[in-house]
Amino acid sequence: MFSCIFISSLLLIAKFVLTFMHVNISKCFYKITEDFHHEGDVVIGAFFPLHTYYTKNKIPHSYLPYYYKDNYLQYNFKNYQYILALVFAIEEINDNPNLLPNISLGFDFYNVRFIEKDTLMNVCFWLTGQGQKNILPNYNCGKSNFATALTGTAWTTSAQIGTLLQLFKFPQLSFGPYDSILSDRGQYSSLYQMASKYTSISLGIVSLMVHFRWSWVGLILPDNHKGNKILSEFREDMERKGVCIAFVKMIPMTWNAYYNKFWENMDETNVIIIYGDIDSLTGLMRNIGQRLLTAKVWIMNTEPHITDYADYFMLDSFHGSLIFTHNYRKSFKISNFIQTVNPYKYPEDIYLPKLWHLFFKCSFSDVDCRLLANCQPNASLDVLPSHILDMVISEESNNIYNAVYAVAHSLHQMHLQEVQIKPHENGEAIAFFPWQGLGQKVKIGSFSANAPEGQQLSLSEQMIQWAEGFSEMWINVSSVQRVIIQIQRRTTVYRKL
Repeated sequence: MFSCIFISSLLLIAKFVLTFMHVNISKCFYKITEDFHHEGDVVIGAFFPLHTYYTKNKIPHSYLPYYYKDNYLQYNFKNYQYILALVFAIEEINDNPNLLPNISLGFDFYNVRFIEKDTLMNVCFWLTGQGQKNILPNYNCGKSNFATALTGTAWTTSAQIGTLLQLFKFPQLSFGPYDSILSDRGQYSSLYQMASKYTSISLGIVSLMVHFRWSWVGLILPDNHKGNKILSEFREDMERKGVCIAFVKMIPMTWNAYYNKFWENMDETNVIIIYGDIDSLTGLMRNIGQRLLTAKVWIMNTEPHITDYADYFMLDSFHGSLIFTHNYRKSFKISNFIQTVNPYKYPEDIYLPKLWHLFFKCSFSDVDCRLLANCQPNASLDVLPSHILDMVISEESNNIYNAVYAVAHSLHQMHLQEVQIKPHENGEAIAFFPWQGLGQKVKIGSFSANAPEGQQLSLSEQMIQWAEGFSEMWINVSSVQRVIIQIQRRTTVYRKL
């Protein structure tokens, strides 16, 4: 195994952030709907986790089942990059005269709150075109042409939605990390994963322990099939490398802020590994931030996605954490596009007004909570620090971008076939059936790090339409350190439509 370390410095202090934030938060900031819509001839359903609610004491609501009186709204602005990737891809396609000519793409966004009942209700609202009205199964009252559903980031979200969509053979593209359960064609016959099937990064993390001579470490893992699998791999790699496990903590499915037993024995070591997907770690990350657990080194496979006020400062519980992520080939850059994004250009967006109010001193109308045009001059998302909204494209955003293009190419191919088979002499509109065109997986090559130099990569270039990534793995370290590790493994490269 080869490893090298690159050190860079970045000074982010409280004064910088406070120039963008103001203390008087309007009550309109805490009012949010669960969906918004971007018009198009063919519509993609986007189910992303952008805000959620959490409770501290679980005080039952007096008349609403499954709700609590002490609910707190929490925005995850880090995930707003998902919407930026979606809009950017759609606008690129709509402006391309050679791809889907005379047909525009749009999307319907629905927030994922990690409550299965709410998630499935939003899917039903979308499929029937009824908004928040009564649901009429098997009827599309909105008369919309639906193309596919984009779901993530958690495998549980995609699995819940997939259980419903497969009843209609409706295509679903999961943009979250690859999960073996979602590849079960018997359970999820219409679900396709955009992420590559990576090998475990446990060996890379353990190698880092050996490099720094950290021989006594703790493990925090999700209490599910993925957590059990990675625990087995960690134990095997650590035993072989002479690293001892101080404790193993399994994160419960429903996190309780007062789950005090979870924090017992936490002081046995200052080096703790946290492994899991973004969504399964949200409650834990929030709790660590609230406890202000300093003087510990956290090694993670995902960046903390929490946006309380404390998280706008660098000196917090996660300062100096080491974060492992798989390497992937970035398909696009949003640096120029993001400078054009504002709440007045996209009035349907429910999150841009919150960002402009919080960071650029815009006011809300007291009458209808509309954003007023009294903001700081030259307000732009690209001036926000990366720990609030990162300009480096995440793997999930990259998967969303590629998924939109996969849908566009599939629809374009369907359109060409329709024209060849039956010309539309009367100019009638083409009705797209969502289960057509998707689902193909074509092997276009392979990569083996163990092969002789110059013979590692084998590709059939004429079959490539868009790339999914390489076999390199890298660690993105919270603004102060970067570690790159190459893992020896064989990767098969596929093209998905």
